[in-house]
Amino acid sequence: MPNSTLPKRSEVAPEQTWDVESIFATPADWESAFSTLSSRLGELDEYRGRLGESAETLYAAIQHLEDLMKAAWQLELYAHMRVAEDATNPASLALSDRADGMFARVEAAAAFVEPEILSIDPDTLSSWIATNNDLKPYAHYFDKLGRRRAHVRSAEVEQVLAMASEPLSVFSSIRTALAEADLKLGSIDIGNGETVELGQGNLDSFIHSADRSIRQAAWETSADAYLSMKNTFAANYSGAVKQAVMMARVRNYDTALEASLSPNAIPLEVFHNLLDTVWKNFPTWQRYFKVRAKLLGVEQAHAWDISESPLQPVGAPPQRKITFNEGIDIVSASVAPLGEEYVQLVQHGIESRWVDYAVNAGKVGGAFSTGMPGHHPFIMMSWHDDLGSVSTLIHELGHSLHSYYTWKTQPLAYADYSMFVAEVASNMNQALMGAHLLDTVDDPHFLTTVIEERMGNNLRYLFTMPILAKFELETHTLVENGEALTADGMIDLMADLYAQAYGDAVALDRPRSGITWARFPHLFANFYVFQYATGISAAAQLAQQVREGGPDAAARYIEFLKTGDAAYPVEALKLAGIDMSTPAPIQAAFDILASYVDRLEQLVGG
Repeated sequence: MPNSTLPKRSEVAPEQTWDVESIFATPADWESAFSTLSSRLGELDEYRGRLGESAETLYAAIQHLEDLMKAAWQLELYAHMRVAEDATNPASLALSDRADGMFARVEAAAAFVEPEILSIDPDTLSSWIATNNDLKPYAHYFDKLGRRRAHVRSAEVEQVLAMASEPLSVFSSIRTALAEADLKLGSIDIGNGETVELGQGNLDSFIHSADRSIRQAAWETSADAYLSMKNTFAANYSGAVKQAVMMARVRNYDTALEASLSPNAIPLEVFHNLLDTVWKNFPTWQRYFKVRAKLLGVEQAHAWDISESPLQPVGAPPQRKITFNEGIDIVSASVAPLGEEYVQLVQHGIESRWVDYAVNAGKVGGAFSTGMPGHHPFIMMSWHDDLGSVSTLIHELGHSLHSYYTWKTQPLAYADYSMFVAEVASNMNQALMGAHLLDTVDDPHFLTTVIEERMGNNLRYLFTMPILAKFELETHTLVENGEALTADGMIDLMADLYAQAYGDAVALDRPRSGITWARFPHLFANFYVFQYATGISAAAQLAQQVREGGPDAAARYIEFLKTGDAAYPVEALKLAGIDMSTPAPIQAAFDILASYVDRLEQLVGG
């Protein structure tokens, strides 16, 4: 749908929007809070050089720091939500920039805290934790901080690094400005003499069109746009990689990968097990691509035929429409194995405007869950009356309920849990939905849609993301070895990875597939993308356990949600019944995928 037909933000029904006013009732309230926090930035100075005095002083400093961080987090939350509502609003963009700056200033003011904690004799700190009830909940925080002992620099260096965090984050900001604002994706003919201009807000709708010629035009035209700016994208990404490598070296890590995994005690084997297992299972994907080509009535699939969204099979009736309320019914039935309380929380969240599902001009693409302790979670998405919308909603509700349970249970130190466990909770909900629908749907056309949704979600997480993770590893290794990153070199690298993944099942357009790295802002979060794949793998097994194990398995899972960041992620998952230190969960996820392909082959006569 062209952007010009979308309503303005002010024109959408309030009940379709989140209640951002619950954070700050008015912009004036935000300004007042901003001014108050600005005046408090020097308050931590009273603790400088004193954290080793006593358990009481240390606890007081931590509480004071958490109070300031909450205030900065609240400013940032409101500002970022306003941008998400309408990214064309310059006032919101300015608010977001100021909030980010304030957060960096708070971090800089607190830069001395962790180096001072690490300077406390470990035996003394252990005795304080054992005898002071206020400090006991922070035992894991101190242990996690201790893992960084060899990597935390002096207070002066840490302050410089904190001050540098804002300018060093510019590569991600540049990428956002280039891709979301300045890049012209081109125009395509959608039939009947109508031409539409592609933009980030409408691109997915055309790439997922039931009309193959429109899909091809949208994919090729948009890829060509990225290729036209390949050198700018490459120089910017190269800067981000060099930043990650520099920071790893400053903190005395051997590699950027180690720097990313070590703070959460994630063994390097977890990363490499993932890539090895995915590469061994590419034949499952290739079998799926071939049956999908048959489903679509084409001789051979191309990149625009294997999108993560279900498409219209040849001869099938129109896709079933699903209203928002009908979607809520599917969600509630799907998560029922997690218990009555979980279902009630979902329904309460919908009624209390946790979810912003309106479609309006300027609204950011994609979906996410956000929020902070002291407030309920919030979800940003757009509803399109299809199964994909239900899938997105139940995914983000997984994140939101994870946050809800964590924030109700843990102190602020454990509120911001790692990506490694975050993607488990979201994909768990989707796995439950898939299993519920596969058990209850009789209509073969809708059943095909359900399987396609499952395959599509896994395509993104257990196909595309591992390929990006391999690309990320290779580019960081090149920089670590003193090699240069060039646009053509990275295009060739990514095309080679896709050639391995596609085999003979998908025709490869090397330049256009090779520029895929420029399409993903995820690569600007260091070694972030592989955790989508580990998350969906763990979720697949957890969903089976909960559906087969009854209330006890569900209770273990809820306890996992309550853990937040109070345990290392691999250990937290072990408590829930999943051991990610072995390839077994990843292989189990592929076994489930293979069963989906088997069933799809039966449905289409493969």
